[in-house]
Amino acid sequence: MTSQPSGYIGPQSFGEDGQVHGFDFTEKSIRRGFIRKVYSILMCQLLVTMGFISLFLFHEPTKKWVAQNSFLLWVAIAVLFVCIIAMACCPNIRRTAPTNFIFLFVFTLAQSFLLGVITSVYNVSEVMIAVGITAGVCLGLTIFAFQTKWDFTVLGGALVAATMVLLLFGLISIFLPRSNIMTLVYASAGAIIFSLYLVYDTQLMMGGKHKYSISPEEYIFAALNLYLDIVNIFLFILTIIGASK
Repeated sequence: MTSQPSGYIGPQSFGEDGQVHGFDFTEKSIRRGFIRKVYSILMCQLLVTMGFISLFLFHEPTKKWVAQNSFLLWVAIAVLFVCIIAMACCPNIRRTAPTNFIFLFVFTLAQSFLLGVITSVYNVSEVMIAVGITAGVCLGLTIFAFQTKWDFTVLGGALVAATMVLLLFGLISIFLPRSNIMTLVYASAGAIIFSLYLVYDTQLMMGGKHKYSISPEEYIFAALNLYLDIVNIFLFILTIIGASK
């Protein structure tokens, strides 16, 4: 799942040309501090997620306990939606400490729990391969986003449209006979779209010469966007691996 649009455009101002411009980082130290804070939060989120996945993969009693208490899945989904809607729609929640950290922590726990349940139906080798591929892809895309001269921040509308098409494709496929080919096409399209989202969100966070950028006050939302991008890339890659076998 992801918030739409994935990268929130922070406080904006109108330039002399009459066009809307995003918040501009005027000091390199501000930008570096913001990026460092975002990635620190992101690393903590990923560590929590990997802990839950490992627990479900290697601890059989936990897996059985959750299977016997399926209502926990619905509770986690409800918590997930409440947290993400609150953070997306209420700027004060995501900008005010410690409220923003509490909401992000609860969201991360719920998302990690769901990922643990999902990965528990796969073999350990499949999950480890998906983790490795996801790590490599995300690292490569992040380096690309930092180095490239292409401005991906102008693609927000196109990415939202692509996500809507992907969502519609997924809904339609529910009512069609299951096919490995359709699953592979759907998962591959999803992996590509969220890979572009990762580059898009990374450049929004970088600011600088890009057309749009995110406010340094939005470090929680920036970390949340990157986290959701990585989670979705992982899920789609895991789906590809599972369907290919």
